[in-house]
Amino acid sequence: MLEARGITYAYPGAARALYQGFDLAVAPDERVALCAPSGFGKTTLCRLLAGYERPQAGEVLVDGEPLPRRGACPVQMIWQHPEAAVDPRMRMGATLAEAGEVPGRLLDDLGIQKRWLSRYPHELSGGELQRFCIARALAANPRYLVADEVSTMLDALTQAQIWRFLMDETSRRGIGLVFVSHSPALTDRIATRVVRLGA
Repeated sequence: MLEARGITYAYPGAARALYQGFDLAVAPDERVALCAPSGFGKTTLCRLLAGYERPQAGEVLVDGEPLPRRGACPVQMIWQHPEAAVDPRMRMGATLAEAGEVPGRLLDDLGIQKRWLSRYPHELSGGELQRFCIARALAANPRYLVADEVSTMLDALTQAQIWRFLMDETSRRGIGLVFVSHSPALTDRIATRVVRLGA
């Protein structure tokens, strides 16, 4: 179980907390959509759940244990802008190798071509780069994935391919999924539960 217990978080210098005593629980077999208007802090919540930010109060737990401060995190985040999530000076093969061993099946299922491994991030399209980011996240053998508008910048065909893969792979491996999307149609199709922040 992925749990946020009593999370309080405020931006530095902010007059009020973005989250105050916020609770969330996600089971391994769930695909939970986070819904809220723009500017409500959905990305910040994703960062908190994946350990990139620390709450001022409360805690994030996986199976009752706090997120580790070192080593692979059981909650992996896939970002909206893949170009900002990779080192522009590293070839993609080296970027994947940092995350651990990536099965060939995973690369095939994601449609990653072997010739892309020798390329730098700027030599790939946004959709190609996002596939690498997904592979890297899954190579860490996470219990949960947090996907923050991961297909917003992609064409419709690539969006469909990526979400079909994510649904199949998380279901096959028993990985819980928390995601943000501004597409009601996508949310209706993907989510097993919708959490409306601020509701």
